[in-house]
Amino acid sequence: MCYYNGQRVTRVEFIELKRLEKKVKNYDFLDVGVHNGFEHKPCAILVPNEDCSDFEIVQMEWGFIPYNVRDRAEATIFQSRYLTMNAKAENLFLNDQGRPSMWADAARNRRGLMLSTGIYEYRHVFPMGKKGVPLKTAVKYPYHVSVKERPYFFMPAVWQEWTDRQTGETVLTGANTTTMANTVMRQIHNSKERMPTILTDDLAWEWMMSKELSEARITEIALTQVPSSKLDFCTVDKAFRASAAPESPFEYADLAPIDLTYADTEKFEYPTW
Repeated sequence: MCYYNGQRVTRVEFIELKRLEKKVKNYDFLDVGVHNGFEHKPCAILVPNEDCSDFEIVQMEWGFIPYNVRDRAEATIFQSRYLTMNAKAENLFLNDQGRPSMWADAARNRRGLMLSTGIYEYRHVFPMGKKGVPLKTAVKYPYHVSVKERPYFFMPAVWQEWTDRQTGETVLTGANTTTMANTVMRQIHNSKERMPTILTDDLAWEWMMSKELSEARITEIALTQVPSSKLDFCTVDKAFRASAAPESPFEYADLAPIDLTYADTEKFEYPTW
């Protein structure tokens, strides 16, 4: 899954989607090297206006809270148990038990885009023990992953306005969708073999601005897989979360490189770019 996301967009003058420009200087919260999803702090999500002619960039807590969660104490337990920073694209409308999903109403009616300048994922490697058997505890190596020639990109998101019934506080909460990992991401995020859905600009526009999407089309867009050849990636320092430049490359002499042999001929289970 994706629990660490960068939103450092000060290096570009504006965010553009289908020729709609938003000056970054008007959004002073858009300079975060690493959003730690486990902290559920506000992050930037794009949402359409009422007639879908324009969009705004708003702050939402990263971690979806359903309307029926009663208060912050219950929300903390719920988010910890279900890790609602990510919505599995296959389960937007039905969960694994075939019952209506907690994401369903938001997927139909409250779709937005989570902005990213790069995600962070861990690769798990099990060292060999003295007896030639892999140890049970993995060494985790963090990677920074971005899209080639794009200073930022968009991930489909769903959101929910949630009210704490104890305090009356109302907040916006959101989650990005995930899909099956491509060839490269299966090796980087090898513990789950998942990755955030990354959209082309046309798909991002359709996801956010099209009111009359069928459930099948919503699911199809959320399942989109980006080809490995479109990604840039590098290992980063294990202390990246506290770094002023978390995306800076950091080499590990004992780490085998990612196998790119099949990256140009990979096959996809779901729609791709």
